[in-house]
Amino acid sequence: MNEKTNFTQGRIVMPLLRFALPVMFALFLQAMYGAVDLFVVGKFATPEDVSAVSTGSMIMMTLANIVTSLSMGTTVYFGQQIGMGKSKKGGEIIGASIALFATLGIIMSVLIPVFASRIATIMQAPADAFGETVAYVRICGGGMIAIIAYNLIGAIFRGMGDSKTPLLAVGIACVANIVGDLILIAGMGLGAAGAAIATVAAQVISVVCCILVVSKKKFEFEFRRSMIRFHKEIIGRVLKLGIPIALQDFLVGISFLVIQAIVNTLGVTASAGVGVAEKVCGFIMLVPSAFMQSISAFVAQNVGAGKMDRAYKALRSAILVSFAFGFSMFVLAFFRGDLLTGLFAKDQDVILAGAEYLKSYAIDCLLTCFLFCFIGFYNGCGNTTFVMVQGIIGAFCVRIPVCFLMSRLEPVKLFHIGLATPCSTLVQILLCFSFLAWLSRRKPGKSGEMNETGKW
Repeated sequence: MNEKTNFTQGRIVMPLLRFALPVMFALFLQAMYGAVDLFVVGKFATPEDVSAVSTGSMIMMTLANIVTSLSMGTTVYFGQQIGMGKSKKGGEIIGASIALFATLGIIMSVLIPVFASRIATIMQAPADAFGETVAYVRICGGGMIAIIAYNLIGAIFRGMGDSKTPLLAVGIACVANIVGDLILIAGMGLGAAGAAIATVAAQVISVVCCILVVSKKKFEFEFRRSMIRFHKEIIGRVLKLGIPIALQDFLVGISFLVIQAIVNTLGVTASAGVGVAEKVCGFIMLVPSAFMQSISAFVAQNVGAGKMDRAYKALRSAILVSFAFGFSMFVLAFFRGDLLTGLFAKDQDVILAGAEYLKSYAIDCLLTCFLFCFIGFYNGCGNTTFVMVQGIIGAFCVRIPVCFLMSRLEPVKLFHIGLATPCSTLVQILLCFSFLAWLSRRKPGKSGEMNETGKW
């Protein structure tokens, strides 16, 4: 097949790196996509607009992550079918996924704008930035159908072993968003609302362009419009794999929203500073995030082919590469975080607040190379229920309690609040190592393949 990569044969490290690089560039552009909003708002608008975009984008990122995580079910299921030599089933998987996610997109596009004001209230958006926050959420929420289509394209092609098409999608979106931000925020002075309009418009342009490009590609399987239907078996398998991942990411996202809500009570400067730091984190977490997505596709194919030894070797290789990058990011973020936050804000108090919070994320850089690679590995194996459990434990048993405790200690420091994240990551890593030890003691079935549930 011209449009997919077979990960079940040959070398491990180089094919994994070749697949991960486009994923990393796509994530880089995705981070740029969100960062440009904050950068332009930070330079051409008010701290209230910065706070609104910070809170609003975190809300929308949490909701978008639900869809991205749910679509991981499509990535894993598709990859397993390829590993089992059943790639011709791809058309049916794509059709069923489109039917499922289109329905989800329509529902979310209606509900989010309706409840935008309530969502901003729950997030304790600062009074001075409340109206701007509601506008941002309402506009982006109305465009969820485009955001979902954009994420589904990436999920389908990563499952096929094609990481270049998702890169094209995010590249188009990034360019369109930059142009939109410059026109609507810098030129027309629309602030947070302008950032939201540019975001939705960029997603629509990206989806339309990608559909035109993909329609000219040749695949080993056949795809017809009649395949876009609710195929009970396929949707059931996609949901069985994707729901635990989506639930885990949703609850983890909720934990970060709780942190943002706690910080919002400290005022506009703290709210804007944490928002700026979160955008910086989108860049410093690029490598482990890229390997998390790449390992899922790599491992899924090898699980389907019954080659777990290759899956374990890929896990070790990914951890080593991402740790080398993580250490360099730790040094930069911990000692010169002000240089990074200064890229997205002009207000000196906001820059310093963001740098203080960023120090805690610097510590997390040393840990996520392990956690993200483990999560990608377990997703590819089909052990998505474990991924959900460890994420929930980290979020609700560690991250939120630690954050709440630190917010009650006087004097309140953003660095102390931010320590909730590396504390949670450390606990999750211990859980992942324990689960790996348990898996290594298990004996595979007589067939040497995954069982009927799609798990190894």
